[in-house]
Amino acid sequence: MGDVTTVTATAPAQRRRPELAAFLRSRRARVTPADVGMPPGLRRRTPGLRREEVAQLSGVGVTWYTWLEQGRPINASAQVLDAVARTLRLDAAEREHLYQLAEVPFLPAQQEPADALGPEVQGILDALAPRPAVVYNARYDVLATNAGYRSLFPTMAMLPPSERNSLHQLFTVPGCCCPVLNLDEELPIMVGQLRAAYGRHVGDPEWEGFIARLSAASAAFAAMWARGDVIPPGRRVKVFQHFDTGPIRMTSLSLEINGMPECRIVVYTPNDGVSAERLDRLMALDDPHFGCTHHSRRLSEWRPGARAAKER
Repeated sequence: MGDVTTVTATAPAQRRRPELAAFLRSRRARVTPADVGMPPGLRRRTPGLRREEVAQLSGVGVTWYTWLEQGRPINASAQVLDAVARTLRLDAAEREHLYQLAEVPFLPAQQEPADALGPEVQGILDALAPRPAVVYNARYDVLATNAGYRSLFPTMAMLPPSERNSLHQLFTVPGCCCPVLNLDEELPIMVGQLRAAYGRHVGDPEWEGFIARLSAASAAFAAMWARGDVIPPGRRVKVFQHFDTGPIRMTSLSLEINGMPECRIVVYTPNDGVSAERLDRLMALDDPHFGCTHHSRRLSEWRPGARAAKER
């Protein structure tokens, strides 16, 4: 740990190294010996720690740390940077900054998901209407919606909150009645994104239980999950079908939410003029149908109080 190994510096690294040196010096200067349980000592010219003290507390060589703080082109491992970050009492943002300056891949510490949405998030969703918008977490649980989204997925709001999961709905509803037409394109992407997020939650009982339940309920999901594909999020077109309007083509865009780890607002924008007109017509319906042409029912027939829930 802390071996002194020099590397050839590229142009970006040449710029980062002086920034790294300055950042480490500034963080070292603000940590006093008392902060780390050390006596102040004599003839201390600055209130902060000395380089050799940082090296000792971090368990690295004095020469290695000195060269790092001098901005020399040496390798640093994640373990060493974590030790230095703990000694210098870096917060999460400072730790990430340290990694970036040292050109080491950064893996954020896992954060607990937010328990509830603030009213400002719901206000933003409502302000986006008539564009459908929804808040998903990484597991595709539906945390909040606006009127446009509830028009595209009319039965979602009828489910108990614990059952509002778009991935589960798309895999378990009969194909003829599914609101999404291009499932062959959409479902593999959604499963690939789910697996990308799963890497941060391996062994988590809620995640393992969700995957087990969906695998048992849908052989198609089980097969896609077994392929192990990992797909990053991105902009794409979804095609929705509705008995009252015909196909509606929508482009989706994901927006991160500060303070809500792994949650995002997904906004759907009509892909063409016909789709925009059909969305407007769908949202204007007081009691729309849902399901395919053979199994369609009006929303008010599905469950008592459904119309009131649609308005909420």
